[in-house]
Amino acid sequence: MPPREDATLRSAVDLAREAAEGIAERGTVGEHLDFVMDEERLATHYFACTAPAYPGWRWAITVARAPRAKKVTVCETNLVPGEGALLSPQWLPYAERLAPGDLGAGDVLPYIEQDPRLEQGFEATGDEDVDQMAQWELGLGRKRVLSAEGREEAAQRWYDGENGPSTPVAEQAPAPCSSCGFFVPMAGALRSFFGVCANAWSPSDGRVVSLDHGCGAHSEVDVERPEPAPHDEPIVDEFAYDALV
Repeated sequence: MPPREDATLRSAVDLAREAAEGIAERGTVGEHLDFVMDEERLATHYFACTAPAYPGWRWAITVARAPRAKKVTVCETNLVPGEGALLSPQWLPYAERLAPGDLGAGDVLPYIEQDPRLEQGFEATGDEDVDQMAQWELGLGRKRVLSAEGREEAAQRWYDGENGPSTPVAEQAPAPCSSCGFFVPMAGALRSFFGVCANAWSPSDGRVVSLDHGCGAHSEVDVERPEPAPHDEPIVDEFAYDALV
């Protein structure tokens, strides 16, 4: 049940405005917008904030009075967002704010103990290629290797990226990477979908490319060479002469 309207608190508009002007920059307390009963003998007056830096924000002045008392006192003064207020982006932890490409020289990422993209190197996955890789890794210093989720996430990111089949250079390529002599297949479970380009003339040199990616530096294709332009037999001009001094 909402608290009863308090006429004494409602009439304390001037007191609330004075309190707002006491904390606000000069001239930024606008018209009275609303009056809300919060609890019994406790209410809040809202005024428009006219500061250019805070569009949609409101000054909130909470007032109260003691039982059977007519004197109103100010409890709190705040600047709060209203409808359509300009707000800062939701705060994210440091580890979640980073995006690919943000890491620079000397930067260190926070350790993620329960990273779903990784698993212990000695855990069997059911994939023969992956299990062989994990057994080979055992004891060589890597505590964790890619999990199935990590492989799928990386594969999808690579396939959708600039070295997948949907980029302009791949769509206009004369042949796919899978038939190129400079294509070096990857090892393990990703071998069926990706490899590394080893062509110095390719824009993808040294990068992971999908089998159906491609570019104009394919090893087995050539440009269309134009036929040499026909020319007539040479004509000897018998009427011309050179003057000898």
